[in-house]
Amino acid sequence: MRRTKEEAEKTRASILMAAETLFLEHGVARTSLEHIARHAGVTRGAVYWHFENKAHLFHEMLNQVRLPIEQLTEQLCKGFENNPKLALRDLCIEVMLDLAVNPQKQRIFTILLHRCELTEELQEAMDRHTEFINQFIALCEQYFSQLPISEHLQPGITPRLAARTLNALIVGLLSDWLRDPELFDPEQDIRPIFVALFNGLLKHTDA
Repeated sequence: MRRTKEEAEKTRASILMAAETLFLEHGVARTSLEHIARHAGVTRGAVYWHFENKAHLFHEMLNQVRLPIEQLTEQLCKGFENNPKLALRDLCIEVMLDLAVNPQKQRIFTILLHRCELTEELQEAMDRHTEFINQFIALCEQYFSQLPISEHLQPGITPRLAARTLNALIVGLLSDWLRDPELFDPEQDIRPIFVALFNGLLKHTDA
């Protein structure tokens, strides 16, 4: 029984890897379960034994990693104990650098941003991603609203605007860098980019 369970897990992992490879190469809409089965070296029935349909397979592929917005949302829900003014900035830097050294996250996020056509079949998975983005923006708005008055936002910047600006920077950086990794060097450029953003949003921000 143990061997059978281990073999099933190995088959499941092979299917997920095949899906990841083909989704990245051809796009989600152009990849069928038959393509995935052949690439994984299993029957189509084996794919259906592990996954209900392509949407379920896509969802489980996403679940293999915590995407950047999900990581940030999770920490924002917990709150920051020390130096809250700079904690979110430093967390953004940390999460972006983590992506830069994690090839699997890069592949999966590339699929999500550049190889995933919005179809009815994938609506549930895309709704999940949208929900995380909306939650992230709302939590960031709450974060900026609660800063002490002496460390508050620059004139003309509302908490809502600050939150949307931060989200736009993160998504834009990820989208552009995953499309063309030569655009900037994460190790050298990520920190200055976020320092500049937070200097523009907050009063009296230290580098």
